[in-house]
Amino acid sequence: MDLSIAIVSWNVRTLLRECLRSIFENTRGMSFDVFVCDNGSSDGSFEMVKAEFPQVKLIENHTNLGFTKANNLIIKGSTGRYVILLNPDTIVTKDSLATLVKFMDLRPSAGAVGPKLEYPDGSPQPSCRAFPTLETEIYRTLFLDQVFPSSPVFGKYLMSCWNHEDVREVDQPMGAALLVRRAAIEGVGSLDEGIFIWYDEVDWCKRIQDAGWKIYFTPEALIYHHKNKSFGQWKIKAALKGALVWRGSRNYYFRKHHGPLIMVLVNILDAAQIVLVFGLLYVLIRVAATLIRSVF
Repeated sequence: MDLSIAIVSWNVRTLLRECLRSIFENTRGMSFDVFVCDNGSSDGSFEMVKAEFPQVKLIENHTNLGFTKANNLIIKGSTGRYVILLNPDTIVTKDSLATLVKFMDLRPSAGAVGPKLEYPDGSPQPSCRAFPTLETEIYRTLFLDQVFPSSPVFGKYLMSCWNHEDVREVDQPMGAALLVRRAAIEGVGSLDEGIFIWYDEVDWCKRIQDAGWKIYFTPEALIYHHKNKSFGQWKIKAALKGALVWRGSRNYYFRKHHGPLIMVLVNILDAAQIVLVFGLLYVLIRVAATLIRSVF
């Protein structure tokens, strides 16, 4: 088996149907199988896949186990020489998956590769970042990455000075579509289940790279990505919980790869950013009030 396709789904039935159709309509020239792990959806996703795509290997979870645990269930049961994590809100274009497999076959030192991502309207979706460090967190806190996006220093983390139009080695392609070599998985292990979601592919890529494998981005393969369709369903209360989950995942990553002291410093930077934002708002309000008094 050349490729095992791993899709974790949560309440995105319509998008999941579109994703699966695109896979079977646009993938040829290699052997592949498709796994869908449904994380306790209540919108009939599991039933839809079972009825409309009998060739898909289905795993049903009665609760939301999270992104990492669900993907690991698939990885454990898969046999492909490569495994691709594929979000259910993606659309596979013609031969894009076969192109990724061929890309990896030509580069035996490559442990993972990410394709070019675009929004469904064809606009570019930057999909690669550098590994986060205390340095990049300082730039983020001071908004230097936003003020100077073209700077190779301040834009280092977001890689905002690069247009994603050429093949190059990168640190971490987006987990919406990330193809990983089986040998790399066997060497470093599957996704870290200490992370529920977010920063999971960052940690995985870090471990893959630390083990000596190269990680690539290639624009030769194109996949459309709606982005945030599962978590865009969250209500305000759940969204706040999601923000805490994101922060917890980030802290887990920093503690694991940089140590507890750096993790604490990163959280201090978060607090400093809040103070900075409210300080700027206060200054703007005072300036506006002064201008209003001078006019009236």
